[in-house]
Amino acid sequence: MAKQRARSVPEEPLGEPLSLPEPKKLHKRYYAGLQLPSPQGGFLEPLRVRHEDDGSATVIFECTTSSLRYALPIPRATRTERTRVKELQAEGVDPYCPRHGPGTRLLRAGQELICPLCGVTFGKV
Repeated sequence: MAKQRARSVPEEPLGEPLSLPEPKKLHKRYYAGLQLPSPQGGFLEPLRVRHEDDGSATVIFECTTSSLRYALPIPRATRTERTRVKELQAEGVDPYCPRHGPGTRLLRAGQELICPLCGVTFGKV
């Protein structure tokens, strides 16, 4: 019988993703669920969301035209957003992402409430 090797998958097989210009404008479009234009022409397709330890996140996109990868850093939750999530929990309602709206419920990951689309931590369970 042949010996099988353990496969390791690199985090970013093509290197570090490029940064995007004007991230604040892109944040508004991303939170609204709109397509993001690519700097190379075409559009950006989301590949994955990386949750960071400080509560922020990074969304990795791929350009439909050039196949280049781009990263959009998502800032951590504001005090107002965290307060709104606590109010929803106190009302007995499943909290939703304050940035994406009522259609996107927050998921429980351990003791944290995280948005699956933006990866930001909005509170504790």
